[in-house]
Amino acid sequence: MNKLLFLFVSAMLIISCGESDTNNVSQRVLPDSNGRINALTVVMDNELWEGSVGNAVRDSLAKPVDGLPQDEPLFEISHLPTGTFSGFATKSRTILIAQKGTQNRFAIDKDVYAKPQRVAVLEGKTDADIVRLIQENADRISEVFKEGEVNETMRRIHKSLHGDESLKENLKIDVPIPTAYRFALSTPNFFWIRKDIPQGHMNLLAYELPHRTFNNDSEVLDFIIRTRDSIGAAHIPGRLEGSHLITEEAYAPFLNESMISGRKCWETKGTWEVKNDFMAGPYVSYLIDDVENNRLVVLEGFVFKPSNEKRDNVFELESILKSTKFL
Repeated sequence: MNKLLFLFVSAMLIISCGESDTNNVSQRVLPDSNGRINALTVVMDNELWEGSVGNAVRDSLAKPVDGLPQDEPLFEISHLPTGTFSGFATKSRTILIAQKGTQNRFAIDKDVYAKPQRVAVLEGKTDADIVRLIQENADRISEVFKEGEVNETMRRIHKSLHGDESLKENLKIDVPIPTAYRFALSTPNFFWIRKDIPQGHMNLLAYELPHRTFNNDSEVLDFIIRTRDSIGAAHIPGRLEGSHLITEEAYAPFLNESMISGRKCWETKGTWEVKNDFMAGPYVSYLIDDVENNRLVVLEGFVFKPSNEKRDNVFELESILKSTKFL
């Protein structure tokens, strides 16, 4: 009896101390999260992972990324059985937990075991209930996880930023460019910024155009492709004489509406190639409707890395471009 009383009093003291302190203290004592960019830890019992629940997770969160020349998954998934989820494994930055229970529920929590961290929890009475929860919330889960990965990418990038002010002075935009990048071409209204990587290079473009409006998505896409090809001919030469960057014609780019720095934009993802040469790779482009300054601003990233995976390279470029601020 005395032992039970001691445990009860000890527990109450711990709870009281926790409640008397601020939330900030509890946040500070959390360890740092870890993991590669776009890595996802999935926690569920083996029988769930090997059945319809595991299939639903893979279909939703390991599906191919749009715009890449070869299939690469949205997230690199590592599965852990529920009983082994402890210690270092709980420090993963991005976690999905699926389990059977007495209710059907879905939640996304922040900084549960470490910080920064996103944890999606799906509980269902049956396998079918869990599958339904995954399918209904797949877009939300992906969005939150990707947001967390963008934040982590930018946290790393901000440790060492390029000091060049020309984009601010000329285009009135603040693009967080890491020191690993260099300016390959800089004019008052066009900038080409490049980073050398093993087996290739990563590139950023920034320029402005006169403002105009569009009646539909087809008109937007046609304008983007024509503009890309003309810019490539004027500013992005290939290795051979007469060669230059163009949009690959065999595949139509993916087009989505988005927002950057409070401004509407059209995001396109597709494949570029070099006219009259054998070079190609993925690109992501943002056509930003800067109504306030009566112009269109184009931000683009493209990667050349033949015979290698490119998902994380494109993701870095996306993260940089999406973090642009208008001055």
